[in-house]
Amino acid sequence: MKVGVITFPGSNCDDDCVYALQGTGLFQVSSLWHKSTESLGDLAAVVLPGGFSYGDYLRTGAMAAVSPIMDQVKAFAAAGGKVLGICNGFQILCEAGLLPGALVRNEKLNFICRDVTLEVSGSNPWTSSLTQGSRIQLPIAHGEGRYVTDPTTYSEMLKHNQIVFRYTEAVNGSYENIAGITNQEKNVCGMMPHPERATDLKTRDGLKIWQALSEQLKGVS
Repeated sequence: MKVGVITFPGSNCDDDCVYALQGTGLFQVSSLWHKSTESLGDLAAVVLPGGFSYGDYLRTGAMAAVSPIMDQVKAFAAAGGKVLGICNGFQILCEAGLLPGALVRNEKLNFICRDVTLEVSGSNPWTSSLTQGSRIQLPIAHGEGRYVTDPTTYSEMLKHNQIVFRYTEAVNGSYENIAGITNQEKNVCGMMPHPERATDLKTRDGLKIWQALSEQLKGVS
């Protein structure tokens, strides 16, 4: 299964994602440059990694959202391709309109870098290897990771089972402690925690995310 990892100027988790995905033995991984305009049709999934694309100027993810490759990411997603955005990748997907809501400055305006506990919010293809209500531990590292949306959009998200993860404690002021979401079609997912940093260190819960992705691509979920 071919998976592409995009590098934007300022990405700093792209190599980590490539390393983690290759380490599972489940994927054939390639690196993609943000200026590429080539079709992504031969890939099974695309990952937008964490970092500080374009130095977080203007708004986090806003400049990367209009990079040339994002036209191809949008077309790929519209055709049902699987897209995962991690941390800055989540911000980019929201700025590009592929996911609802936005990521803004943390409630206390501080940068947070630590492990957090997440609860699986519901049955979802991105957590097929986990049961609803189960908990995993993943690291976060962000200054603008507070997820915000309006009550009407949130109600629609609940209706369509789009909440993937919630923090089990108040971490950054995210609306209803949301840590990860999908689009209505469930093929695009964004999450602030870093599964690629939890594959072969003190926690390996990130492997459960990659396993769920593998199962999706095999048509199991």
